[in-house]
Amino acid sequence: MKALLSHGYFLHEDQAERKIMMPYPPQGLLHIAAFLKMNGVHCQIYDSTFKSFPELCTFLEKGKPKYLGLYVNLMTRQNILKIISYVRGKVDLKNTKVVLGGPDVRHHARLFIQHGADFCLAGEGENTFLQLIRLLDKQDLAGVNKLKGLAYRNENQEIIETGEPGMMPALDDLPFPDFEMIDLQDYFSAWKSFHGFSSISISTMRGCPYSCRWCSKAVFGRSLRRRSASLVVEELVRLQSLYSADRYWIVDDVFTINKQWLIEFRDAVAAAKLQISYECITRADRMDEEIINLLKETGCFRLWIGAESGSQKVLDLMERGVKTEVVRDMIKMTKESGIETGTFLMLGYPGETEKDILETIKHLNIANPDHYTITLSYPIPGTAFYDEVKNKGLKVPGEWGTYSDRQLDFKRTYRSGYYRHAIRFINHSVKSHRFLTEGKIYKGVKHAVISAMLRGLMLLNR
Repeated sequence: MKALLSHGYFLHEDQAERKIMMPYPPQGLLHIAAFLKMNGVHCQIYDSTFKSFPELCTFLEKGKPKYLGLYVNLMTRQNILKIISYVRGKVDLKNTKVVLGGPDVRHHARLFIQHGADFCLAGEGENTFLQLIRLLDKQDLAGVNKLKGLAYRNENQEIIETGEPGMMPALDDLPFPDFEMIDLQDYFSAWKSFHGFSSISISTMRGCPYSCRWCSKAVFGRSLRRRSASLVVEELVRLQSLYSADRYWIVDDVFTINKQWLIEFRDAVAAAKLQISYECITRADRMDEEIINLLKETGCFRLWIGAESGSQKVLDLMERGVKTEVVRDMIKMTKESGIETGTFLMLGYPGETEKDILETIKHLNIANPDHYTITLSYPIPGTAFYDEVKNKGLKVPGEWGTYSDRQLDFKRTYRSGYYRHAIRFINHSVKSHRFLTEGKIYKGVKHAVISAMLRGLMLLNR
């Protein structure tokens, strides 16, 4: 086997995902595989999502790939290190070159090399991986030295980093991700059994130009490149003809960033007589009534509008560049149009106090989104947030490779137990307000009592 791509994510190990069961195929690998195939490199994908580590190991031993490309994010680091260790321990796989890419690689490349990886690729993987394979096939080590975006050991066992890679200049020149290389039925079955419908992810752009301090831009940087609207619709038509998915998840960071593109998308959808249902993410300051109408015309059934906090003070600390009242107005306007709304929140950001948490509850009560999620903030290496806290009591849970970056902690305003209760306090406070507003007095009072108890536990844990 020439090249094998995998990712080391095993759904059965992910307790949180098993509760919500919303798995999506490894889209990055599907893009890279299609690009390699287009350029004459034979490759396969081993999608480990519904498999196990022993099954992956058996496949590796049978296939004996010349190149093993592994996608790494902050969730899969430990499994990737296990895979590397397995490959290094097998005589039959001694000639396999282990090549890593993905967001976790950029700021940990040297450590991955020290743990047995042969190459780490920074940024977008398509062209760098292709050029690396071609150079290694020719045993052109001088060419490898000149290839940008690599970390590896040279002939003197020194770890070399070759600098920043270029970016794919024209996304329209890339082939569609090759979903036919994996078994989508496992995904459809999971979605259908838990939710009653199927869903596929698709991207229309790469990068994000905004500078939120907590957000990692390890792969695409602060670039903004977009596929033409007509090509996106062509891909959607193809996916519908192959799979007839019930819904689509558009993974772009800010789907509504360009109104003219949305107009072209609307026109292309109409010309293709395409009828789809999709959800996407945006920012409130990239919305207005016309954009909401364009979303509705093209099949958007749910819009996630980033908030992160209901406190303007916290948003300013994050450098979000958006006003809380604008977020609320856009959530309400979107709901009035008939599109479901969702929003994201995080607690525990540096400088946040209980007053800000109460502001967030007020924000939710006013905006009244259909859905919201709350996470505890954590610093990701390479972000301004991480740089801010790394010398101010950053808590590392163990030796590198034994933990995820999600487990990194720092000296927050309050103790860790406080935030566990605070998340539940927000949830019950919002439920109480909604039930009381709907005239459901018993349920409203019940949640009010629970929220009061949780407020007491918060005070005890401050």
